[in-house]
Amino acid sequence: MPDLAFFVGKGGVGKTTVSAAYAVVAASRKSAKPVLLISTDPAHSIGDVLQTRLGRTPANVELGAQRRLRVWELDSAALFREFLDEHRAELIETVESGSFFTREEIADLLRTTLPGMAEIAALLAIQSAVDSCRYSTIVVDTAPFGHTLRLFSLPDQFLRLLNFLELAGERERVLAQHFGGRVGESKAKFVNEWRTRLRSLDRLLGAANLFLVTSPETFALNESVRSIRELRKSNPRVRVADIILNRAVGGESRCAVCRTRQKASRQAEGFLKRMFRGARIHLGEDPGFPILGVRELRQFARHVFSGAPLARAPIRPAKSPPSIRLTPTPWPVLDTPLSLVVGKGGVGKTTIAAALGFRTRGLRREAVEICSVDPAPSLDDIFQTQVGDRTRSVLGDKNFCASEFDSIALFKRWISELRAGIEEATSANFSGVHIDLSFERRLLSELLELVPPGVDEVLSVFRIVDLLEESSGKVVVIDMAPTGHALELLRTPERMLTWSRLLLKSLAVRRKLALAREAAVKIAELEVRARELSERLRNRKAAKVYLVMLPELLPDRETVRLLKQLDGFELSVEAIVVNRVLLPEKVAACPRCRIQAEWQAEVLARLKREFRGRKIYVVENFEREIAGRKGLDELTRNLWRLS
Repeated sequence: MPDLAFFVGKGGVGKTTVSAAYAVVAASRKSAKPVLLISTDPAHSIGDVLQTRLGRTPANVELGAQRRLRVWELDSAALFREFLDEHRAELIETVESGSFFTREEIADLLRTTLPGMAEIAALLAIQSAVDSCRYSTIVVDTAPFGHTLRLFSLPDQFLRLLNFLELAGERERVLAQHFGGRVGESKAKFVNEWRTRLRSLDRLLGAANLFLVTSPETFALNESVRSIRELRKSNPRVRVADIILNRAVGGESRCAVCRTRQKASRQAEGFLKRMFRGARIHLGEDPGFPILGVRELRQFARHVFSGAPLARAPIRPAKSPPSIRLTPTPWPVLDTPLSLVVGKGGVGKTTIAAALGFRTRGLRREAVEICSVDPAPSLDDIFQTQVGDRTRSVLGDKNFCASEFDSIALFKRWISELRAGIEEATSANFSGVHIDLSFERRLLSELLELVPPGVDEVLSVFRIVDLLEESSGKVVVIDMAPTGHALELLRTPERMLTWSRLLLKSLAVRRKLALAREAAVKIAELEVRARELSERLRNRKAAKVYLVMLPELLPDRETVRLLKQLDGFELSVEAIVVNRVLLPEKVAACPRCRIQAEWQAEVLARLKREFRGRKIYVVENFEREIAGRKGLDELTRNLWRLS
């Protein structure tokens, strides 16, 4: 059995760099088997860190003689299709026995794209890699926290699904006993095989080495504590043995920025020791320049995991820093009913969303509501108050509201409402034909225990539509999940239209059944809402997108890919917001900050070349974190336009 190491954490704390460094060092040890590094984040960046081109299958990375590393950036759609192709017959037979859909209807539904594919594909890939026995160590670079939680809960959810399918098959066995016929052996074999595999994987996830990567920022530390607590709920065996406090700044400095970061690093280390007693804490110093390529990753791993100093001379950009012109400009005022704030994890989406809403509320009469659909939200931190899944006013302004969307809580409330109706329907004596209604109740009860993969994306669509319907004259700002899963949400309305058409076609054949008629009404409502949101997103007068990034090489490359995908959705990208920029005049005396500013200048120059004609705003880096009315007021006093 290979060693299994998961690197988890909030977006933007350096998980990919740290996990790649760990994998490079692990592959340098003498072993008959290679090391496998897997990225489960739909917005991959391992290829960028290793400075190598990767495809859909595991690729070799050159480390020298007798040192073998294979790297795999998962293509979730392709992996899920392969799984369906391999098991299509068993899946159709299994679902057919537990539903009233025909084989042809099930086949049509299986051909559509499902939400939650990234986590399902990751689960399948990890299972396949473990079962292959080809690797000495498997290192998993996970997506940001919210979707890592979903990954770890999937084995239990799939086991519940298998329990439901097995229960649904009991009727088939009863009918066969009374009226003749055979129970499908392939279906039973399929269910039993997957139950065994999922239980094994659940144990494996619980026994895996969990490396928590965080940074000294308060937002990152608080989210780490909240998310690990939730992770333990989904799998009580999960234990954090190692913590990497990355992007720390040590020593002493005369630089005000570095002094603030040094203090924050010391406080963060003490906080982590208190919250995770017994865990080993490793420090990863921020050198002020990017860690790229095998050589730099190897040295960084020795620094983090063995305590070696980062002894190399600072790495500067290949060319001298270009001249960047920044023009002072007012913060934009939101002028559409819906604004989406998107970007890679950890770039400050929540802060920028709050600032845009705060600025708009200050200059216009309209009410403003900010809603986070990130599964690991942090509006609590920015507004310095408890923000839940119900709308509440913040900053003492009844017309400035916030909510953190909790898809699981909403799903469970919806399920609890269904239970009462189901109990009544299955308790009534409405037919002259004897039906075992207690079995129906048991079957439906098992079904309602399932939390389907992709529930975040589907219910987030409902939430956004509800906000728009409730908020006539209100400005709605959506703080999106990190890149990969934000794109999944944006694809969901079109997917919902496809599912609706297929389901309505199937239900039309069964329109004499009351249940089918009621379901058809609900699905028709879903279709209308999905179409409405899809049309709004493509209407420049109804919705605009603000893309947030950091002035660093990896976020820069991911932003280029993200912008192309947003253009493919025909969305209106109003502006690119470059956050946490060090202004040159404030860092001249500090070597670390000066080098960092040089790299930032190179990124800004590239943005200017590649996105000529687009609005590019620059937000200054603040010595302390932005929170509360005072912080947002200070943040929104100054803004620059890259020109």
